[in-house]
Amino acid sequence: MEIMPKAGMTGQWETTVEEGLLAAQVGSGEVRVLATPMMIMGMERAAMEAVRPCLPEGMTSVGTRVDISHMAPTPCGMKVRFEAKLTAVSANGRGLTFSVAAYDEVGTIGEGTHERVVVDREKFQSRAQTRGGQG
Repeated sequence: MEIMPKAGMTGQWETTVEEGLLAAQVGSGEVRVLATPMMIMGMERAAMEAVRPCLPEGMTSVGTRVDISHMAPTPCGMKVRFEAKLTAVSANGRGLTFSVAAYDEVGTIGEGTHERVVVDREKFQSRAQTRGGQG
């Protein structure tokens, strides 16, 4: 029996801030702290994990929108945890809205909302390849 995404589902992802996640390394800044784009990536990952177990085979979710505040710097070596809670599902079951947050070992470092859409993985990838002239 298939379970569809429902409001209230949660996901989490954790990592340690390493060189490759720093603003000075990814080009989003000149300081050696967790880069905002990498924080957003962690939030997206948590949202993806929240619904992955209930999606039918061959389906996945892709990010479409973020509205995020990055409120505190996190240095290299510190652990970070990303959490997502599904707050709304569109009438057709494909549009997903999440409340997301990020925490380091001291406290909250970011929060906001994130939207995803459920897609057929192969059709989506094929469309992307065609768009890039590789299809």
